[in-house]
Amino acid sequence: MKELIDTFLNYLSVERGLSNNTIIAYREDLNKYLDFMEKNHIEVLSKIAKDNITDFMLSQRDDGIAPNSVARRLAAIRMFHRFLARERILKTDPSTLIDSPKLWKRVPDTLTVNEVEALIVQPDARDRQGIRDRAILETLYATGMRVSEAVNLKKDNVNLDIGFLRCVGKGNKERIIPLGKKAIVSITRYFKASRPKFLKDKQSEFLFVSRFGKKISRQSFWKLIKKYAKLARIKKPIKPHTFRHSFATHLLERGADLRSVQEMLGHADISTTQIYTHINKDRLKSVHKQFHPRP
Repeated sequence: MKELIDTFLNYLSVERGLSNNTIIAYREDLNKYLDFMEKNHIEVLSKIAKDNITDFMLSQRDDGIAPNSVARRLAAIRMFHRFLARERILKTDPSTLIDSPKLWKRVPDTLTVNEVEALIVQPDARDRQGIRDRAILETLYATGMRVSEAVNLKKDNVNLDIGFLRCVGKGNKERIIPLGKKAIVSITRYFKASRPKFLKDKQSEFLFVSRFGKKISRQSFWKLIKKYAKLARIKKPIKPHTFRHSFATHLLERGADLRSVQEMLGHADISTTQIYTHINKDRLKSVHKQFHPRP
């Protein structure tokens, strides 16, 4: 059965253009799925029925797997069976009648505007590495890009004259995101004072480079965010998506419409963006409780 996983994942990579990270996650999910079936003495795909898939989902829940991960595994299973049916490897798709697990939408951790400001000013502006790091932080907050997108951002995809950048996101989908004035100033300074000195006589298509003139890794991005959060004495948990979550939350708090935020974040489904409206509701409840005479 597992040989068909390779065929399916190759289809996702070549024809659907899904990222390597997604392919790796789907491979893990499907291997766990088929391992479960084999343990339950189902060794042929055609013998898998709806109840077997439901049993697998329940076993995941009982094992303490997070609801989001359970939902992702079901998505992988559905795509796998749909592919097998379309390719006529299987006559039927047993996953079609299975409902998605109702997810408890966890409100993502965000920083306040003051915390973001405190974090962004931490890099030493007198140091070439500090100048680069300030540009990185300003770019992340100005655009809401994923860290993986910022790491792979090409120099030629940034237009400082008109204040926009072209971002290549999941599934190689492109989107245009505005740059704020402060981000433009920081990137301009980085271009002049740091980047040429890092590169020396080398060339790089990537916007952000290390002090050795190479593309910065995701791990380095993550480390510098944590470093400056510590310097800013921020006690909240800091994750790679913290700037992204804060970007979306602050826009919506100031009246931005959901569709525009969805487009800037690169969400395929607006329901993904709607998680940030829960943050606004929680904030409103907190304000109401604090200031209403009869809370």
